[in-house]
Amino acid sequence: MDDGSAPEVDDWAPFGRPLFDSPGARALTRVGVVDVGSNSVRLVVFDGAARSPAYFFNEKVMCGLGAGMADTGRLNPDGKARAMVALKRFALLAKGMGAAPLTAVATAAVREAEDGPAFREDVLRETGLRLWVIDGTEEARLSAQGVLLGWPGSYGLVCDIGGSSMELAELQDGEVGKCVTSPLGPLRLAGVKGGKSGRRKTVKAEIDGLRATMGEQSDRLFLVGGSWRAFARIDMERRGYPLAVLHEYRMSRKDVRATAALIATSDMEELRRATGISETRASLLPLAAPVLTTLLDTFKPHDIAVSSYGIREGMLYEQMPRDLRDRDPLIEACRFAEAKDARLPGFGRTLHNFIAPLFEGRGPDHYRLVRAACLLHDVTWRAHPDYRHEACFDLATRANMAGLAHRERVFLGLALLHRYKNSRSGTRFEPLFGLLSEKEAVAAEQLGKAMRFGAMFSGQDAERMGRLSWSSRRKCLSFHLADGTADLFGEVAQARFQALADSLGAKKTEIAHPS
Repeated sequence: MDDGSAPEVDDWAPFGRPLFDSPGARALTRVGVVDVGSNSVRLVVFDGAARSPAYFFNEKVMCGLGAGMADTGRLNPDGKARAMVALKRFALLAKGMGAAPLTAVATAAVREAEDGPAFREDVLRETGLRLWVIDGTEEARLSAQGVLLGWPGSYGLVCDIGGSSMELAELQDGEVGKCVTSPLGPLRLAGVKGGKSGRRKTVKAEIDGLRATMGEQSDRLFLVGGSWRAFARIDMERRGYPLAVLHEYRMSRKDVRATAALIATSDMEELRRATGISETRASLLPLAAPVLTTLLDTFKPHDIAVSSYGIREGMLYEQMPRDLRDRDPLIEACRFAEAKDARLPGFGRTLHNFIAPLFEGRGPDHYRLVRAACLLHDVTWRAHPDYRHEACFDLATRANMAGLAHRERVFLGLALLHRYKNSRSGTRFEPLFGLLSEKEAVAAEQLGKAMRFGAMFSGQDAERMGRLSWSSRRKCLSFHLADGTADLFGEVAQARFQALADSLGAKKTEIAHPS
C-alpha cells in the first residue's frame, strides 16, 4: 500500500499499469446482462474501461411480475405479457450491439411462482434467452459483488431490496461473507394481513431472524435496489442536497428516520413530482420505508451509503479476473479517459510526477485524487475556452465513475476548475463547495494551480520540465530549471508560478537556474 510518500517515477503503485488494453479486459468491453426482477425487467450493456465500465445501454421496463403473487402464487398475467415484449426487444438489441449472447437472471418472482418454470420455457422459445434462476443467497452474493465493483476492499452489510424479497450480505476486507434472503419485498408485504400493524410485526420478526443469522453488523450499510434509490432521492429533496448523484450518497440514521416520517405523512404524488421517481416506485415506498427503519434500529450501522451498483454489476464483476478486480476503478477510468480524450495521452503521468513533491506527506487518499486529477487535467480541451473550467467540473461531479465519495467528486472538480481558472467565486457551482471543508477547498485550489503551472510545459519530456520543491517549514516554493529551458519560463508561466505560491501560502519563492 501507499505509505504517503511520493510514488516512484517508473510506476503508479499500487495502481499499476492500465489494463483496458489487455486481452482479458477487452473481452469485457461489451457485456450484456438482463435482470428479470419482481418489479422490473432491465437490460444493461457495459462498455468502456473494463474496471470502471460505462453504461453503453441501459433500459428498464416496470413489468410488475410479482404483483399479486402473494395471493395467487402465480406471476402477474399483465406483467408476463409486458416482460415478454421487453425481452424480445432486448434480445434483438443485443445482437445489433454485438452484446449477444446475453446473460439473463431471474430472481424472487420467477423463482417462487408456480408458473415460473413455464414462463422460462416461453421466454426461451420466443426470445432465445435462457433465464438463470438464482436463489436468494446467490442474489445476495451477486449484489454484494456489485458493491465491490464500486468500492474495492469494502466492509459492512449490503441490503438489496427487490419487489418480492430482501437480501443481506456481509462484506469483510473486500470479500463476500454470509448471505441471507427474506420475504421483505414491498410487493409481498402488500399482501400481509392486519394492515400496518400486521406488517410491522412481520417486518420485526423477519429482521430479528436476520440479525440472529448475520450477527453484529454495525459498520457501513450499503443500500442496493430501486426502492432504496427512490428513498434516497426523497432524502436529497428533503435536505436540499446540492449534488444529484445517487451512487455513494450518504445518510445518517437520523436522516433515514426523518425521510421515513416524511413518506408516511406526505402526499406521495407530490413527492413523486418533486423528485421525478416513477409512480410504481412511489407506490411501494410507504411499504419499504418501515423495513429500512427497522433494519437500522436492529443493526445500528454507523454509516449508510447508497450503491447504484447491484446484481447486474455483480454479474460483470463475476467475469473479471482477479488482477482486474484488484484495480482502483477511479484510476482505471481516468486513464481510459486520458487515452481517449486528452491532447497528449500519457502526459498526465509526467504532470503528476512534476507536481507530486508539493504534496509529500498528505497520505494515500490525497495522492489518489492527485493522480486522478492529473489524468483528467486536459480531457475537456475541446470545450470552448470560456467554459473549460465548467466542463471539467461537470465531468468530475457528474461522470459515471466509481470509487468516489461525493466530497471527493467535488474536490476533484474544484481542482480541475482551478486548472483553468484562478478564482472559483461567482461560478454556478458554489452550492456544491459546501460539501468541502475550507481546508479541503484550499487543497483542491493548490492542486489545480499546480496543474495549471505544470501544463505550461506540455509537450516537454520529463527531463525538460524542471523540478518543483516545497518546504513547508520555510514556506518556500522553489523551481529548478532544467538545462536549456529558461525560455520556457516566460511571463505567463511566471504568473502561474506566483499564483501557485500564493495558494500554498509561500512567504518566499526561488528560481534555480542550471549551473
